[in-house]
Amino acid sequence: MSTLIGSNTSPMNNIAARDSRMRRMPVVAAAAGAAMFFSGCAHIKRTETMQESLFPADLRSVSPAFERYTADTVLDGLWKRPQLSPRDRSIVTIAVLIARGQTVEMPFHFRLALDNGVKPAEVSEIVSHLAFYSGWANATSAFGVAKRIFDERGIGADQIPPADVTPLPLDEAAEKQRAKTVDENFGMVAPGVVQYTTDMIFRDLWLRPGLAPRDRSLVTVSALVANGQVAQIPYHLNRAMDNGLTKDQASEVLTQLAFYAGWPNVFSAMPVFKDVFSKRGA
Repeated sequence: MSTLIGSNTSPMNNIAARDSRMRRMPVVAAAAGAAMFFSGCAHIKRTETMQESLFPADLRSVSPAFERYTADTVLDGLWKRPQLSPRDRSIVTIAVLIARGQTVEMPFHFRLALDNGVKPAEVSEIVSHLAFYSGWANATSAFGVAKRIFDERGIGADQIPPADVTPLPLDEAAEKQRAKTVDENFGMVAPGVVQYTTDMIFRDLWLRPGLAPRDRSLVTVSALVANGQVAQIPYHLNRAMDNGLTKDQASEVLTQLAFYAGWPNVFSAMPVFKDVFSKRGA
């Protein structure tokens, strides 16, 4: 025994030392994780600076056609179409970038979103919302970029929604029916997912007042199309239209998404949109 624990160490002291190390492990891990996160933020900042110095002038030296498409077709064409407001186009676009973890274009589009009338509180809520719909890592990456833009523009804590807020009113009947349907279908498959879906998403996240229900729906539908999650689109597109998104606006969302999420994802989503439009029209 003395060979294993040391000739001057009692078994009880050895156990106490082990327990002390175990208690310190989460702290050490958290510190290491924080160091990696801020190191990652520094890398993002360097990468953004490089990319911004190349955009758009230096695109011409690599692909004059892409530079022309960017300037004429997208920025001077798509973004000026009247079927969707610049604010909505910004919400759709930053939702795509966050959902897909595409940090390179985030600085430009976060700034543009603020210029187009998206409030800092709404940017904050969009990123938090997409943590649930596109994953925690994508949201964390986006917050690293958003913090730099907020610092750059002098956006402080007084413009950011707190963690605890007074929730919006809940449609108890609709939520009870949604929860019942999900539990009947999937309660035996993944009860934890079902419970978090009810408690954290529909009875918490969706009731936060910092982002209007229509805009939460717009963000959610955009993220689903961007990531090819067509099975989830019918429920959320119907919810978006119940929350005030018009058919014409939903149609134009697809046009915006074609450029920022790619034609294949949009063509995969269009039959689903068509079916939702048809059933609502009927």
